[in-house]
Amino acid sequence: MRMYRQLVAGSFILACSSCIKAPPLNPEADIETFTVNKQLLLSDVFIDQVNGRIVLNLTDKAYNSGIAPVITTTTGAAIQPASGDSIHFDDDTVRYVVRSEDGANTKTYKVELASIGAWKFDFEHWAIQDKDKYDYPLEEDGSTLWTSGNPGVALSGVAKDPAAYPTRSTTDKRFGDKAAELVTLKGTALSGLVGIKLFAGSLFTGTFNSTNALVEPLKATQFGQPFVGKPLRFTGYFKYVAGPNFQDKAGNILPGVRDSCSIYAVFFKGNTSLDATNINTSDRIVAVAKLKTTDDHPQFTRFDLPFEYNSSLPLTGKHMLAIVVSSSQYGDNYRGAIGSRLVVDSLNIIH
Repeated sequence: MRMYRQLVAGSFILACSSCIKAPPLNPEADIETFTVNKQLLLSDVFIDQVNGRIVLNLTDKAYNSGIAPVITTTTGAAIQPASGDSIHFDDDTVRYVVRSEDGANTKTYKVELASIGAWKFDFEHWAIQDKDKYDYPLEEDGSTLWTSGNPGVALSGVAKDPAAYPTRSTTDKRFGDKAAELVTLKGTALSGLVGIKLFAGSLFTGTFNSTNALVEPLKATQFGQPFVGKPLRFTGYFKYVAGPNFQDKAGNILPGVRDSCSIYAVFFKGNTSLDATNINTSDRIVAVAKLKTTDDHPQFTRFDLPFEYNSSLPLTGKHMLAIVVSSSQYGDNYRGAIGSRLVVDSLNIIH
């Protein structure tokens, strides 16, 4: 009897084991980390998963001699060039191709080098993002030093049309053919579910991390680009008209409160970006140049702002600089007036 029970139990185990299938192969094809020797970097590496970009700020030595990044991918994925292979930047554009473990998906990442010579920006060159169709500014060499909140807005279900986004190009300019236009827009049904009732137009030097943009939107904005030297003044042109009704984060209209724009530059220590939680409060801030106005300026107005320095911080080591503009001063907290409109042109850092 005992042997019979053992045979039955053994048969049951074999039958069950035959029902257990091997887990499916991973369909993901992402680069998760891209590690470069910190001595070869001027700022942190940024992986733009949405647009398939890896943005590097390299020292001259790294640019001339090349780098050998250590890369991790999603489980089981294969990558070419391989992790640890040397790459150089004197010939064609460097691209990485990742193939998923199941072989069904591939993703290509383009390596972009961010390098700022003269800090002078005229916003003459723009492109439209392939998937979500929002505008973004380019430099003359095709590099991207500026970003906006548009990648986050894209997650909220807006129409795939540049005009549906709060930050875009405009022919309403002070010089040349184009300028940057920022408009505060009503939120979407999806954004309302997470308490976002409006989207302020925003534009800044840095990057936007879309990974958790709707969950932790203030940390999605990564402010700053490497800066060498001592900035003295921040100049440019702007025009601004506030929307008619200022609302709080819950969407309640606040009578007697008016919106205002935000235009400022922050010079700070280190090679790691600040974000919207600390861009105004970090103890790494060395100097700030900020426009102080609450009035409408329906015609283009020139500004010339001195950097005000924190005398307790020495000007040694690496530094970064962020230029930040927004159509609503408190837009990062989702307060402002729908319809507020800011246009900026010919921004310049004098150093």
